[in-house]
Amino acid sequence: MGILSGYLILDYTDEKAALCIKTLADMGAEVIRVNPEEERERFRDLLKRADILIESSPPDYMASRGMGYQDLDKINPRLIMASITPFGQSGPYKDFKSNDLTIQALGGWLSVTGGPQMPLKLYGNQAYNTASLFAANGILLALWHRHVTGRGQFIDISIMESVAAALDHVLVRYFYEGIVSGRQGSRHWNNAFDILRCQDGYVLISIHRQWETLVEWLASEGIAEDLTDEKWQDREERNRGIDHIIEVLGRWTLKHKVGELVEKGQLMHFPWAEIVAVKNG
Repeated sequence: MGILSGYLILDYTDEKAALCIKTLADMGAEVIRVNPEEERERFRDLLKRADILIESSPPDYMASRGMGYQDLDKINPRLIMASITPFGQSGPYKDFKSNDLTIQALGGWLSVTGGPQMPLKLYGNQAYNTASLFAANGILLALWHRHVTGRGQFIDISIMESVAAALDHVLVRYFYEGIVSGRQGSRHWNNAFDILRCQDGYVLISIHRQWETLVEWLASEGIAEDLTDEKWQDREERNRGIDHIIEVLGRWTLKHKVGELVEKGQLMHFPWAEIVAVKNG
């Protein structure tokens, strides 16, 4: 049992909406896979009692076959219909061909992932997954709206707009500080974390947190170099000299094994972690 138990979802989607379907099913909804063209009579019968129809066909495809929201609303006015498409139902890109990677690029993610000279695709179908979560949230809100008004509605989900909306710090920094964010490898956007090489792998370490304790640790091993200077106690000064600081820290981590740094770092309340890779066997 879940909060969507008793609700019926008709699924006419491909991989673009996979996570949306799974999320709602995990919340208890019944999901029936449909093919409106080949099963027209069955589709109409199901539609009369369905709560939600989720589809991911190209814009205007459903309407051109007499199955757009305006048509389906006449059969079931309580129906909530969500269309998940690369660029939405309108606009100059609506008929463009795409995949998850092209949407990551056009949505802006690749402008801030990877190294300065080369963008890096996010793992998996993250653009599709992000749009799926926007769609699931929209559907839940539409269900509440229907609970109040008795009416269904149409939800237009643009995957690219979902990607742009999930740019985290990028838009905030631009609109409030006028800063255009860029790619800076493994370093966190505000220099709070970075990934450094060790003798046997890589470790994620915090840079600003408990700075004095970190410097004392390096100094106890005789490799703090100039990080003991008073000027580095100021966070803004550290940000201005972050490349130098990373160089010093990088020489230090190379003298240690990952497990050693993570174990001792955690004991000292540093949020450090090993970079774990999938291994065969």
